[in-house]
Amino acid sequence: MSSIAVIILTHNEEKHIGRCIASLLPFTKQIFIVDSFSTDQTVEIARAMGAVVVQNPWVNYATQFNYGIRHIPFQTTWLMRMDADEYVLPELATEINTRLTTLPDDVSGIYVKRRVMFMNRWMRHGDYYPIWLLRIWRSGQGICEESWMDEHIKLSTGRSIQFSHDLVDHNLNNLTWWTQKHNLYAIREVIDILNIRFNFDQSIRVEPKFFGTQEQRKRYLKQRYASLPLFTRPVVYFLYRYIVRLGVLDGRPGLMWHFLQGLWYRFLVDAKLYEVFHRVGTDKQAIIDFFRTEYGKDLQARQPGQH
Repeated sequence: MSSIAVIILTHNEEKHIGRCIASLLPFTKQIFIVDSFSTDQTVEIARAMGAVVVQNPWVNYATQFNYGIRHIPFQTTWLMRMDADEYVLPELATEINTRLTTLPDDVSGIYVKRRVMFMNRWMRHGDYYPIWLLRIWRSGQGICEESWMDEHIKLSTGRSIQFSHDLVDHNLNNLTWWTQKHNLYAIREVIDILNIRFNFDQSIRVEPKFFGTQEQRKRYLKQRYASLPLFTRPVVYFLYRYIVRLGVLDGRPGLMWHFLQGLWYRFLVDAKLYEVFHRVGTDKQAIIDFFRTEYGKDLQARQPGQH
C-alpha cells in the first residue's frame, strides 16, 4: 500500500462515513477523523472500521482541517483530504497505489476529478464536470486556505500533477437538508464576497489567475462575478450553466440541480448581501458589527494556523 493518510471531518455523518472509509481501505489503513461532537453513530462506525477519531469544537472548515493536519498521528509521505459524503472510485484507488510511489520528488500535489451525483444522477454538464481539486499532497507541504467558502489546499513548495480517475460526491440526505445547508452556506458566501472588497481578516488566499489552476481560475471568476449587478448575475449564471454549458442534458435531476445550486442559491446570496447593505450600508466596521451581532461571526478573527 502507498504511504498515504486520509483526513476526514465529520459531524453526524452516519449515512456516509462507512461508504467513504470502505472506498479508502484498498490503498490505506491510515484514516484520521476530526469529529465535531456528532450525536449519531458516526464515531462508532468509524472506529469499528479502524479509523482514528478525535473530537474538536467546530470553528470553520479550514480551522478544523488544519487542526487535523497538525494533529494527525500517522507519519506518512502523503496526505489526502476527503469529505465524509464522498468516496473514491476503485480506478482511483488503483491509480493511487500504482503511481504514488513513482512520482519525482519535485511533485508536491495531485489533482483529482470530482464528479457530483444528485438524485442518483451524475451531473456531467453545466460546467460541473470535471471539477479538479488538489486533494493529495506531500506531508508538511500543504495547508488548508483560510476562507469562509471554497477552501483549497495551498502548497508551500513543488509542482502539482493530475491523476486520471475520479472521486464521487454523493450526499444521501434529503432535499430539505440540502436547502437548509445551502441557506447556511449563503451566509458564508456573502462574507466571502465582502472579503473580496474589504479583506476583513487580512488573510493570504489562493491567487486569482484566469490562466492558472482551476481553483485560481475559479477565484478569478468569482471576483469578476462579484462585480456584476445584484440579482442579474444569478440569472446570467444559471442560463450559462443550463443552456450554454448544456446542463439541460442532465435531465430532471439536472434541472433541479442547476436551478437550485446555480440560480436559487446565488439569488439567496444576493438577497442576503442586499440585506447587509440595506441594514448597515457599506461602512466596513458597521458590516463587521452586523455579522457579529446577527450571526455570531467574527469577520476579523485570525484562526489558529493562519499567517
